Amino acid sequence: MMPEKNFPWRVKRGYPLPLGVTVLNEGINFALFSRHASQVVLVVELPSGDQNGPLRYELSLGREENRTGDIWHILIETTDTELSYGYRLFGRNSHDGCRFTPERILIDPYCHALTPRRWGELARYGEVPCCRIPRHDFDWQHDRPLKTPLSETIIYELHVRGFTQQAEHTITAPGTYRGLIEKIPYLKQLGITAVELLPVTEFDENDTNFHDPKSGERLKNFWGYNPVSFLAVKSAYAHNPDDHINEFKSMVRALHQAGIEVILDIVYNHTGEGGYDGITSSFRGIDNPIYYLLDPTSKEYLNFSGCGNTFNCNHPVARSLIRESLRYWVMEMHVDGFRFDLASILGRDQAGNVLTNPPMIELIAEDPVLRDTKIIAEAWDAAGLYQVGSFSTNSRWGEWNGKFRDDIRSFMAGHEGTVTKLATRLAGSSDLYQASGRGPLSSINFITSHDGFTLSDLVSYNHKHNLSNGENNRDGDNHNLSWNSGYEGAPAPAAIKKLRARRIRSLLTILMLSQGVPMITAGDEFGRSQLGNNNAWCQDNSISWLDWKLCRKNQDLLRFFRQCIELRRRHPVFRREEFFAGPDNSTGKEKKEIQWQYLNPDSTNWSENCHGLGMLLSGSRKNKPRDDDFFMMINGSSIIPLDFTVPVVPHNTRGRRWHLVIDTAASSPLDIHLQGIFLEGSLSSVVRVEPMTVKLLQSMPIRP
Repeated sequence: MMPEKNFPWRVKRGYPLPLGVTVLNEGINFALFSRHASQVVLVVELPSGDQNGPLRYELSLGREENRTGDIWHILIETTDTELSYGYRLFGRNSHDGCRFTPERILIDPYCHALTPRRWGELARYGEVPCCRIPRHDFDWQHDRPLKTPLSETIIYELHVRGFTQQAEHTITAPGTYRGLIEKIPYLKQLGITAVELLPVTEFDENDTNFHDPKSGERLKNFWGYNPVSFLAVKSAYAHNPDDHINEFKSMVRALHQAGIEVILDIVYNHTGEGGYDGITSSFRGIDNPIYYLLDPTSKEYLNFSGCGNTFNCNHPVARSLIRESLRYWVMEMHVDGFRFDLASILGRDQAGNVLTNPPMIELIAEDPVLRDTKIIAEAWDAAGLYQVGSFSTNSRWGEWNGKFRDDIRSFMAGHEGTVTKLATRLAGSSDLYQASGRGPLSSINFITSHDGFTLSDLVSYNHKHNLSNGENNRDGDNHNLSWNSGYEGAPAPAAIKKLRARRIRSLLTILMLSQGVPMITAGDEFGRSQLGNNNAWCQDNSISWLDWKLCRKNQDLLRFFRQCIELRRRHPVFRREEFFAGPDNSTGKEKKEIQWQYLNPDSTNWSENCHGLGMLLSGSRKNKPRDDDFFMMINGSSIIPLDFTVPVVPHNTRGRRWHLVIDTAASSPLDIHLQGIFLEGSLSSVVRVEPMTVKLLQSMPIRP
């Protein structure tokens, strides 16, 4: 093959594997999969060193010389990696669903870096060669995976930009990976063990056409659930975009040094190319019928993602790409786990049918490189498939427990018929995970996430307020299971604000002391509000940015969060790896690991109109050191206080009595006190629990 005239380097046939770019001693190898292309052109752009702009060359790959099977390849005899590249693909657009657009310069799916840019700058995906060859010369300083056990894990979901963009003046690099590093002392003090980052693979924040109806300002794709690459880390989140990969690695290393794991929220269910009216930047122009699910007759996209296209996850070619990208994030970027957006799509076949044993889901769980990583499924998709509890029988998979969210919200909003569901969620959701041999740690418990109301808004709004999203309030979920505490929005009367604060504390207490793995959303710990917006995906402004002044304004709430997290950390009785034992088959007697009651011991009330529940946890653990006993009382009524008779301390030892640890109706600092307040007459006490309140008793020795 003859190179283009004036091309500065010799070229060779190259090698078909590995896909993507490989820097070898003899040069740089390029390899691209495309089964249906009739011609592939490698577009190479070199810096010219003058003001005339970069030098661009186009190298046509021959079908005989530069193709092995379905892979097109070429080697350039240079080790100069200061170049950009992309591909033009030619082919027949016929009834098979191909959409070749040779005028577009496409992104290599295996590319590890795209042209760096700052947030908001124009992304010219598909217009110019955007792929870069990064240098992997970072000093990890002997960094190793933390491998924090799930039983000790507390997840904190955050958006890299939104987390520090509105930070106080002490942050030198707001809205960036470096800015997140500067907040590590705060995270450490909070007590979380893992950050879950909203998407950090490259996407185009300018790809939305919606406008704010008041200001007319064009909105941004703030959340980033619209990937143009599965491997390239987003440069616009870096303080120095030209060094974004090393800055991301520095963030991971610093978090690890603080004992905090990094989990990525990653999107494989669709891409940012959208429908046929969207941008062609990569997969569509490379091999549309291979990479996407298409209707067999019309060749239109099957849209199980709600975003215009659905990635063909169970095609072997797509499976390989997903596996290699996950391995890259673990091996090269040192991340500790993944949360898979709309993960049920990973279980659909090439016709969109739900598979019984999806190979993609099994491949992720059984991949030897990923064996120590946390893998978490959002076990539903946008087409109504809901698999919470049935996503996979493999114990490696955790699940965002949407039923936990809904059942806890319902009970603490005073809904009828929710007390049995509350008990099941407190005990680890055995109805979802026990039959398949999994345990309570398969359940990622959450009440709020990026998608929906914040915790403050959950108790402040009955309805979504999304007009600023530019869709006339049509977007966002209508089924929020929220209650505004008697007044919509803010500012609210003092009595309403007091009730809201109580309910926030109660919801957090239930979350932190339920069996399973808790996840909290950044800002909930100090009362962040989105002004009732429950779908702030496009709000790159104060609606989505954390207001760090609230740390001081709501310091009592922040203290409660920290103390509640610390309580969970101290007591393994809240962090069981197995479900509570049922009745002893030999005697028929119940093992007293957990006991339920209504107002009196040994008396339960599972009726539709019951709004109260008592839970007694024994600190006795088989073959493990004994923990303290706990008695939790929950009142989900909005009106009526409940009087609970406190049971006898289980396996009572000399001098051990009940102490009050949490009272969510009390003002700070009496709302939580880990040393406990001795409950006088605790062998037969009656404790009043106010509406929307949780009280927690702990068995402690009486101090002299």
